Amino acid sequence: MRKSLYSDEQIVSIVRESHAHGVPATSKKYKVSSHTIYIWRRKYGSMEPSQVSELKRITQENARLKKLVAERDLEIEVMKEIAAKKW
Repeated sequence: MRKSLYSDEQIVSIVRESHAHGVPATSKKYKVSSHTIYIWRRKYGSMEPSQVSELKRITQENARLKKLVAERDLEIEVMKEIAAKKW
């Protein structure tokens, strides 16, 4: 996936501006497609810039925890296989 030219905080401000001035004018100003602005509206909605950084932090934490759980499940499965072979 291609890296965005804009940070999440900038995207939130663009979305707020699109609510105030309309999508076509905002898309021309920032040289992005109107479809992209609608996607950003759906994703960021009425968030504040501080909420975006918090969302990013929580998403990273969630990914890290999911990885830990997957590794733990794999270890449990291996231990079960070893225990079954010993009997």
